[in-house]
Amino acid sequence: MKIFKRLLFAAIMLFGSATAIADENPVRTTILALGDSITQGGGSRFDSYTAPLWSLLYAEGYAFDFIGPKSFTARTGAVKNCGFSGRNVEFLDSKIDSLYRKYPADIVLIHAGHNHFIEEKPVDGMIKAHRSIISKIRAINPDVKILVAQVITSGKLPKYSYIPEFNDRLAEMVRDIASDNVRLVNVAEGFDWQRHTISDKVHPNRAGAEHIASRFMAALREVLPAPAMNYNPQVEEYKQLEDGSSLKVHIFRPENAKKKSPAVVFFFAGGWSSGSPLQFYRECATYAKMGMVTISVEYRIKMIHDTTPFAAVDDAADAMRWIRANAKRLGIDTKRIAASGSSAGGHLAASLATLSSLTDEVRPNLLLLYYPVVDTSERGYSIDDVDHSLDISPIHHIKHKLPPTLFLVGDNDSVVPVAKAEEFRDKIREFGGECELHIFPGGVHPLFNYRKNPGKMYYDIEKLSVDFLKRHRYIK
Repeated sequence: MKIFKRLLFAAIMLFGSATAIADENPVRTTILALGDSITQGGGSRFDSYTAPLWSLLYAEGYAFDFIGPKSFTARTGAVKNCGFSGRNVEFLDSKIDSLYRKYPADIVLIHAGHNHFIEEKPVDGMIKAHRSIISKIRAINPDVKILVAQVITSGKLPKYSYIPEFNDRLAEMVRDIASDNVRLVNVAEGFDWQRHTISDKVHPNRAGAEHIASRFMAALREVLPAPAMNYNPQVEEYKQLEDGSSLKVHIFRPENAKKKSPAVVFFFAGGWSSGSPLQFYRECATYAKMGMVTISVEYRIKMIHDTTPFAAVDDAADAMRWIRANAKRLGIDTKRIAASGSSAGGHLAASLATLSSLTDEVRPNLLLLYYPVVDTSERGYSIDDVDHSLDISPIHHIKHKLPPTLFLVGDNDSVVPVAKAEEFRDKIREFGGECELHIFPGGVHPLFNYRKNPGKMYYDIEKLSVDFLKRHRYIK
């Protein structure tokens, strides 16, 4: 049962945050990434470039969905693709008619050129297959946009020594097609297999996947509809890690900021195992327009850093210390800093207000908790393989008056039962605090999927959150 709960909870990062304001639900562009293992990804061995590309697209506010029969699981969730490990472009040509009819995307990304040997003299056949793929897709959908990549180079030689010639021929092919709907993307430019591949000298490491993604992103900006949201955060480092990497805060400032504005600090969901600060970009942009400084915090997760929830709590506290220390520069009123989060992120926000091991400088002045884990004991959501979990169990540390708290949960939540939410509310009130609890009929864990257009429950939650902030003079 514990294993099942942990797997379920780790998947929460797909859904994320629970408040935002959007004026409309935009039409979403569908994207099909076609290729081999470089597109499909290799699990824990190497990334699919579609994972960082998804993040780039979301961060710039585009409304989109990757589609396809395969998927790669990233910190932001599963990203669909049409990558076939070990297969070459001729195989893709043999399958593309049925594949594209099943997944008729608005935009097709093609990165295919590996899985041949130089001895085969494969270039003529590969170019023919590319032409055939493009022709078949356009016959089904004349309006489709197709981005054809000059593929990444490889250190596995002489096997892949045909790639430079192949890339030159791809450029000639796209020029011959002479259509604005078929464009060349020079993914190979700037790709260094010595720096950008794993030990097999072929598949991209994380930096290599990010390089490919950045090249496709530059081309996608030219063919995508205008972004649905306007995100322009200021990203700053708040903590250095021992491995030389760092953790960052994503800051959204109000356009007509006063010298001191209220702030809200968001912590993403993901079972302390996955997730991304991107989850709260919509909320950050929304509340910044309403006059608040809004901050989405990156913290350590198991998928990336192989850490436990204790590290996440430490990071949340360090982030709050950094925010208070830089409040004057950021234009933040230190008497009006709210902490917010969903699920595991809600646990971190609640921990800042409750844990006796933390100092007053990390305490928030207001709490917005969305289906938060408030009990990590055996009676609540127990954390597998983590000793002393009571030390970071918020409900067991309510021994003082907490800041005003908004608590939102669904009545069918399998992780945070309504009875636990009511117990948390009652303990807050026992020590003289205010807790406003709202239970959503039919609501599950999570309440909605942040990666999709918001629905009715999203807007109901939004209204409760805005009203709560208004009552406590955080927004007008």
